Amino acid sequence: MLVADAYRTQRPCFSFEFFPPKRTEDWDQLFITISRLSALRPACVSVTYGAGGGTRDRTHQLLVRIKEQTDLHVVSHLTTVGSTRDEIWEILDRYDQAGIHNILALRGDPPKGQTDFVPAKDGFPYAADLVAFIRRKFPHMGIGVAGFPEGHPATPNRLKEIEYLRAKIDAGADYIVTQLFFDNRDFYDFRERCELEGIRVPIVAGIMPILTISGMVRMAELAAGARFPGRLLKAVRRASSDDGVASVGVHWATEQVRDLIDQGVAGIHFYTLNQSKATLEIYKSLGVQNSAELAGKKAA
Repeated sequence: MLVADAYRTQRPCFSFEFFPPKRTEDWDQLFITISRLSALRPACVSVTYGAGGGTRDRTHQLLVRIKEQTDLHVVSHLTTVGSTRDEIWEILDRYDQAGIHNILALRGDPPKGQTDFVPAKDGFPYAADLVAFIRRKFPHMGIGVAGFPEGHPATPNRLKEIEYLRAKIDAGADYIVTQLFFDNRDFYDFRERCELEGIRVPIVAGIMPILTISGMVRMAELAAGARFPGRLLKAVRRASSDDGVASVGVHWATEQVRDLIDQGVAGIHFYTLNQSKATLEIYKSLGVQNSAELAGKKAA
């Protein structure tokens, strides 16, 4: 199944993101998490990707294992960082032979210790170039791309930012998955600006609950300056323990999801950090057992 088809026909859809563990002993725990979240019947799950042999191989191993051991549809992240065109072709061909036909095409961040992105020799300078390559060489694959409701950190001009996003869609992308955000107004503004630019593909909202203060700081780093609304910060500071912070974070994320569904979002993508508890609590708070029921709340 191509994920884009689900986003067009089964709104709203729900998906989860995992990353390949570095330590061998963490793999079994991850599959316990995947088993718990599988019961929610998501449209798909995605696996993050890092340039370089070891991380790349772990991504492929996790994708294949999920595909072989579950009935979940998988999406592989793929970045241009550190890879030539031939290497990207080999990766895509390997996925194709394994029956993995959904790709989230990303430029990726500069390698650690490097401030500016420098494309590999005979590589792809932009995500739009990667999208065009996949569409040309593997036309049967589904392609998602990233969107940034709070703005792309490397593109301070918001007009140019939407132009660049439109270039990815024109190159052949089927849908957009957004970076995490904490104020739904940012998402709705982003969605409206996409519409004004003529972008008509499904836009999936990325949600990550705050679970600890240190995790919130890490989110700000990963999301290149994520905006935390004042009301959220006040609630977090009132919490007297990590359990209290997690309760605040899950409640906030739950209300985000509830509002997004009411406003006709195409899908929700949960950044799980390889944990199941927060996502399960969001579903429970919304009074549903799985994604089909969650979607049905809007249909009703």
